[in-house]
Parts: sequence; C-alpha cells; structure tokens
Amino acid sequence: MKLYSLSVLYKGEAKVVLLKAAYDVSSFSFFQRSSVQEFMTFTSQLIVERSSKGTRASVKEQDYLCHVYVRNDSLAGVVIADNEYPSRVAFTLLEKNPREADPMTKVQAELDETKIILHNTMESLLERGEKLDDLVSKSEVLGTQSKAFYKTARKQNSCCAIM
Repeated sequence: MKLYSLSVLYKGEAKVVLLKAAYDVSSFSFFQRSSVQEFMTFTSQLIVERSSKGTRASVKEQDYLCHVYVRNDSLAGVVIADNEYPSRVAFTLLEKNPREADPMTKVQAELDETKIILHNTMESLLERGEKLDDLVSKSEVLGTQSKAFYKTARKQNSCCAIM
C-alpha cells in the first residue's frame, strides 16, 4: 500500500495549473525518478482537464490508481497510489483536511501535539528544579552564616556579665 503523489491543481478556463504537489518516488530507481515525477504531473493535469467540476473519479493505469476530485470552485486534487491503497481513504484525503482523512494520521497528529506539550512541561519542571537547587544552596549558605553569627555573638557576650 503506497501513495506516490498528492497534487492540488486549479482547473482554469484555458488550462489546468499545478498549485502544489508532493511526490514519493523513493521506490523507483534513481535514474527513473525525474521521469516518473514528470509523468505523474502530466497525468494529474490530464485527468483534471478531462474531469467535470463537482465530480470525482478513479482511473486505473497498470498497477496504479489515480483518484481525482474536482470541486465546484475549480480546485482539484489528485492522488496517485498503488492498487492496494483504499479508494475510500484516497477520496477522504482529497475531500477533507489531511489530518482528518485517515484515523491513523489523526492519532499521529494528536500524539505529536501531546509530545510537544509534554516536552514543554518537562522543560518548565527542569527550570523549577534548577530554581529549587539554587534555593537549597542559598539556604545552606544562610544556615552556615547564621551558625557563624551565633558563635561570634556568644563569644562577644561571654566576656560581659549581667548584674
């Protein structure tokens, strides 16, 4: 189950414009990668060009599936994946916020947020710990100074007698 391309395009009156795309061509050989990426861009533009506004479709080409969704406002999304990638997940990805599209992605996002909060909490605890260490060392110094003051005061007061 592999996702190769996710593209966002605009279907204008004259032509289709690629707004943003992300590719994962790591499974192809180094020398094929640029050609594969170029082919995915061309295929995405062609599928959007041939699709009507407000429609969604899937096109199968060899071992790959191209899922397209063209909204009524001319914004389109194309997912290119292998045959094992679930169509439901692909269309949910195109129709919704990516964090909400796949339950695992949503859980991962929540985990990332939790890790950030935990990290900040640990940092603040460490800062408090350092402050506590400073207070402990200052109180030890103060205790030592008060003992020295007590001894000095006792020595000075021992020479005088109260009558």
